[in-house]
Amino acid sequence: MSEFVDLYDRNRNFLNRVVDRNTYLFQPGEFMMYVLAILENEEGKFLVTQRALDKKWAAGGWEMPGGGAKSKESSLDAIKREVKEETGLDVINGHVVYSYFNEDQKRHDNYFVDIYHFRFDFQLSDVTLNTRESIDCRCVSLDELVAMNNEDEFLHFERIMKALQQKK
Repeated sequence: MSEFVDLYDRNRNFLNRVVDRNTYLFQPGEFMMYVLAILENEEGKFLVTQRALDKKWAAGGWEMPGGGAKSKESSLDAIKREVKEETGLDVINGHVVYSYFNEDQKRHDNYFVDIYHFRFDFQLSDVTLNTRESIDCRCVSLDELVAMNNEDEFLHFERIMKALQQKK
């Protein structure tokens, strides 16, 4: 199934090109946009999800909700859609706390990531997982998140930790 994304340059300027993210080979200086959400409840616990086992990349891995921005979608619109699709939760008052680039010319895997932080009142019972995306979820403390990473790599862990330091 095709999923179309916008191409950006290193300065995050739109290059006026839309490509199929599943077949396009990103060239040097061409990037797509990803978004991640740190969802923190009033108890200071973070919602983490486990990727579906049939995912092409990092199947079964634990992560924060997020994904790729679709064509003509802003970063904020993308994170709101991704969180709703994956967890059933609506997010409103959040902001980008950390961004980074990846440019892998060998694999043609070029992207930038905006990490958002949302703090709001939710419980695990409020989450409705989209099982095509995730097979499990938990609300974990920061210490539990660190322990999860020590047991088995938590996806984007170092970047999430940097983002959490930025929020203070």
